[in-house]
Formats: sequence, C-alpha cells, structure tokens
Amino acid sequence: MTPSVALLSLEQTPPITVPLRFFLTAPLFALAAVLLALWLGPEAMSSRWQPGVLAFTHLFTLGYLSMVMFGAMLQMLPVLVGVQLRRPLIVARVIHGLLVVGTLLLVTAFLLNTAIWFVGAGLVLALAIGGFVVVVGLALWRAGSVHETVVAMRLALLALAITLILGLWLVLTHLDSSLGSRMLLVDLHLGWGLLGWMGLLVVGVAYQVVPMFQITAEYHPQLRRWLPWVAVILLATWSLLFSQAVELAWLLALGLAMVFVVFALVTLRLQRRRLRRLPDVTVDFWYLGLACLLAAAGLWLLQQFSPGLLSPHLFQFWWWLLVVVGVGVSLISGMLYKIVPFLVWLHLNNRMQQAGQWQGDLPTMRQLITGRQARRHLYLHAAAVISLLSGMQWAWMFYPAFMLLFAAFAVQWWNLFSAMRLYRQVLHKAGIQGV
Repeated sequence: MTPSVALLSLEQTPPITVPLRFFLTAPLFALAAVLLALWLGPEAMSSRWQPGVLAFTHLFTLGYLSMVMFGAMLQMLPVLVGVQLRRPLIVARVIHGLLVVGTLLLVTAFLLNTAIWFVGAGLVLALAIGGFVVVVGLALWRAGSVHETVVAMRLALLALAITLILGLWLVLTHLDSSLGSRMLLVDLHLGWGLLGWMGLLVVGVAYQVVPMFQITAEYHPQLRRWLPWVAVILLATWSLLFSQAVELAWLLALGLAMVFVVFALVTLRLQRRRLRRLPDVTVDFWYLGLACLLAAAGLWLLQQFSPGLLSPHLFQFWWWLLVVVGVGVSLISGMLYKIVPFLVWLHLNNRMQQAGQWQGDLPTMRQLITGRQARRHLYLHAAAVISLLSGMQWAWMFYPAFMLLFAAFAVQWWNLFSAMRLYRQVLHKAGIQGV
C-alpha cells in the first residue's frame, strides 16, 4: 500500500449523487459551448473580446472545468481530509443549482451585453462560488491530517476566491467603466482562474491520483511541499507588478511557466516508469494533457521572443485552447475515467454489504466504463484539439473541428451516464431502493 492509499478514509465517502450530479452536468455545458461556437461561426469568434467568445469561454471554465472540480472536491474532502461535511446532499444540491443558474445568467449577460444580466449573474455566482469557498474552506481548516494535497487544495481555494473577487469587480465595470481597467482585470482574472484555481487543484489531486490509480512512485517530498507555494507566490507577485514593472512581471511569468513545466516533466517521468506497464487509456489522457501543457508553455515563450510570428488573436486562441481544452479537459477526463468507476464500484459494494447480499456478481471497474469506451473519447478529443489549432487559421476547418469536439463531449457524457445507469440497474435487480 502506497502512502497515498493509506491516507484514504473510504468509509467516510459521501453519497454518490454528491459528485455525480456535477460530473454528469459538466459535459452538457461543454456541448452547449460547442453549439454556441457553431451558431456564431468563425467571424464572431475572431477576437477574445467578442461577446460570443466570452460566453463560450465561461461555458467551458465555469460550466465544465469548475463544475467537475467542485464535485471532485466535495467527494475528496471526507476521503482525503477526513472531515465529514454536514448534510452533503443539501450542500451539493444548492451549490450545483446556483452554479448552473449563475453560469447560464452570465452567458446570457455576455450575449445580450446588458448590465442587469451581469448584476444577476454576479449575485448568483457569488452565492455559488462564495458558498463553496466557505463550506470547503471550513472543512479544510478542520482537517486532522494536513498533508501536501490538503495544502494544495487550500491554496487552490484561495485562488478561486481571488478569481471570484476579480470577476465581481469586472461585473462592476459594466456598471461604471471608471472602476478599473477591464483589460487588466481580465488578464488577472484569467491568471488566477486557470493557473491558480485549476492549476493548483490539478497538482494537488495528482499527488494522490497518479500514484494510486496509475501505480507509479510517489512525487518527491520536496516537490510536493514547495511547488504549490512557489506557484502562488509567483502568481501573487506577478499580479502586483503586472501593470507597473513590465520586465520584472515578465520574469515572474516565466518562473510561473517553469513551475508547471517541472510538474509536467516530473509527472511524465513517473508515468513512464510506472509499475504496471499494461495499456491504460487514462494515462494516455494524461500524456495528451501534459503534452498540451508543455506546448502552451513553449507557445508563450515563442510569442515573447518572436511577437510578430503569430497574430495576437491567433496566439490567444491557441494558448487558451491548449490550456483549457488540451490540459484542463484532458487531465479531468483522465481522472474521471478512474474516479467514476471506482466510486460506482465502491458504493455498490457498500450498498450490497448494508443489505446483507452476496457481491460476487458485481461489475468490475473495467466493466463500468470499458477501455474501448474511454479510448473512443480519447481519439475524438485528440483529433478535436489538433483540428481546432487550425480551425481559427483556416475557416474551412472551423466547423469540422467543433463537430469533432461536440462528438467527444457527447461520448464522454454517455460513458459517465452509462456507469451511473448500470449502478442503478444493479441496485434495482437486487431490490435495493434509492441511490
């Protein structure tokens, strides 16, 4: 048993519907984002400041990435931290509902560009994200075992709180443009959201998921201890100097990029030396995500040293695509195809034991979501990422690329839904009520 597995408190796992409601909703928002892009067309996606692009972006970042990460944290808190949430079903339902409504309101606000919609979206998202920060923050504060994953989760939660504050500040600029530079606030909002919230949570979860599920050695203790702190310090200092000391801010941004490059290289090295060398599609999702992380860092460096090589729009779209779709969606997918089958299998065993029934004919984790199902998603997703890189440069590739991405998320949703459907079928066959 590795140290990662030893930290788990599986008897404290919350009801399966707590994380699954978030996991099953996320691909639907991604599908909505793709449909929006197809409806708008390439001309309306020609600038990061276009209303349609901003709506499309937040369907991904709030509706997909944060949706999954909220569900994952609510699931992992009792298991990794050993803190039992009070009334987890009610907490999950309220936060999930507010996040769904708030995301839809914000997308509507961008498309209509009306201040009242921004105010409504800001209020609902403040309740959703602020409530999540308070609930999870209190749980992390009460953590009995403060290991490196707990520290990384605390720092990621801090980054989420800062992202929320910057987002609400941006909402106020729609009411009064003199309250701040929208361009500056957007860049800070983007940095804390993608590099702070998403980046640090991925790092913290990887400390547990990679060794436990992919059968690798542990991350080096010094890297586990210091990498999240270095990232937060660099990100905070960069934020303070972003508009004042440009050259120093550039060096800090370079250091921040190198932090995540080191994480990617170390993770790839662990995975290449993993103890179980059998083919594993979830590891392949990680290979794709980490390759996109390295590509995003290389693209940023290329733009800094040769700014005339790519147009600002093309660079911004490619970087966003590599980070959000290439890194975020790929790594999240790799985690989901391990976490969801494990949760379904675990809860089936627990329910059968509680009912006093024999468990010999329960589906295995590999049967709940087969390697073929997950690999079909991987191929579609990889093809979509590659196609999208050219989709904004050559208009004729725009629609095929987004149709591939639509197919990828449709397959992902069906895979996750099928696992949950099988869970319900097994319980129904055994005569066990509820989920």
